[in-house]
Amino acid sequence: MKIASWNVNSLKVRLEQVLQWLEHQRPDVLGLQETKLVDDKFPAEAFAELGYHVAFSGQPTYNGVALITNTALADPVTAIPGFEDEQKRVIAATCGEVRVINLYVVNGQEVGSDKFSYKLSWLEAATAWIKDELTRHPKLVVMGDFNIAPDDRDVYDPEAWHEKILCSTPEREALQAILDLGLHDSFRLFDQPEAVYSWWDYRAAMFRRGLGLRIDLVLCSDALKSACETSYIDKEPRKLERPSDHAPAVAEFVL
Repeated sequence: MKIASWNVNSLKVRLEQVLQWLEHQRPDVLGLQETKLVDDKFPAEAFAELGYHVAFSGQPTYNGVALITNTALADPVTAIPGFEDEQKRVIAATCGEVRVINLYVVNGQEVGSDKFSYKLSWLEAATAWIKDELTRHPKLVVMGDFNIAPDDRDVYDPEAWHEKILCSTPEREALQAILDLGLHDSFRLFDQPEAVYSWWDYRAAMFRRGLGLRIDLVLCSDALKSACETSYIDKEPRKLERPSDHAPAVAEFVL
């Protein structure tokens, strides 16, 4: 079972790139973030033509998430239960025998800002929700743009990013609280090359220079850990003309 996460930074702009990637890679599940589309504009028919089912939750201009799967989706959820939030940042559904949660975590803007406080409260609510999901779905994948680099290996210049947004101690502790529920960063289940990233700023030729962060993650539960056979970042879409600033994060499971 191939599961992938991709912040596409506008599905309207990058629909053809996503469709081409689906045709070539044929994942079983693809979670998208930053679709930036209201629901009645979501191009469901384009995915149906490739044999995929879709579930989505969007808003104009900002945020928006979707799940694209090769099997019917069951029991969809499009909000963190009990957490009042107008921003469309989560979607979950059962895909075959696996429950999948797709997150677009708050960026936070700057450590100490109001948006940073919102990020931490959002993560706290998401953690409680994931804990509840795990009690009912042992085979659980939590993926998405986490807007957190797990540790200094995931940062091109740890000194420059020390305690900055995406790399601060409170953010990393919040991510660790999610992992402590019984989840594993699939990428780190395997020996990996150094300097592998999933996001590169558009400015200053950061992608060409190899200067990025790994903030797009596919986490798997204890029940799926031994079934994970590989996990990687597919940099090819980032090389295209007018790409997203993110590349897909992929994990493959033998189920």
